[in-house]
Amino acid sequence: MTRAFALLFAALTVLAGAGNAQAQGLFQGFFFEDSRDIMGGGPGFFRPGMPSGASPIPRTTVNFAGNLAPGTILINTAERRLYLVLGNGQAIRYGIGVGRDGFRWSGTHRVTAKKEWPSWTPPAQMLRRRPDLPRHMAGGIDNPLGARAMYLGSTLYRIHGSNEPETIGQAVSSGCFRMTNEDVTDLYSRVRIGTPVIVRN
Repeated sequence: MTRAFALLFAALTVLAGAGNAQAQGLFQGFFFEDSRDIMGGGPGFFRPGMPSGASPIPRTTVNFAGNLAPGTILINTAERRLYLVLGNGQAIRYGIGVGRDGFRWSGTHRVTAKKEWPSWTPPAQMLRRRPDLPRHMAGGIDNPLGARAMYLGSTLYRIHGSNEPETIGQAVSSGCFRMTNEDVTDLYSRVRIGTPVIVRN
């Protein structure tokens, strides 16, 4: 009799676990996948305390053939790489996430502001697509802009951090350029207000 009860309890536990996993999957499909419309937010978006993780595309110093001035940022969206020109034929290359189809752009701007652990206010057009978004988020580990942000001219675009290293090298954002928190902190320390930023497709 006791053994029969134990088997029944084990079966109920397995079924409950499966039901919970299915419900969790439905919730994630409803909210977190839709959140890619934000800054490219994926499964880790809005999850408290998510670690930044290492970039799947490690930053490295590379040979750089070009006549750009030292300190210039070159973003190649096709490569999904950002180059910080060092001079003497070298640059630091970082992996980045870029805008998905319909949100890619090119042009030349300058870094007009730099912020550590920036707050985020979704723009009006984003709120029209996603009225469920918060109207404002304070800076911090849960914020989709990550640890650092560099603002590009008068645009709504930024080079910013992310808690989702799996999106680096992907085209998932609404036009911003995302890096791991580790990489964006490194770039932030090397970049000044007024730095030219060239974006090429």
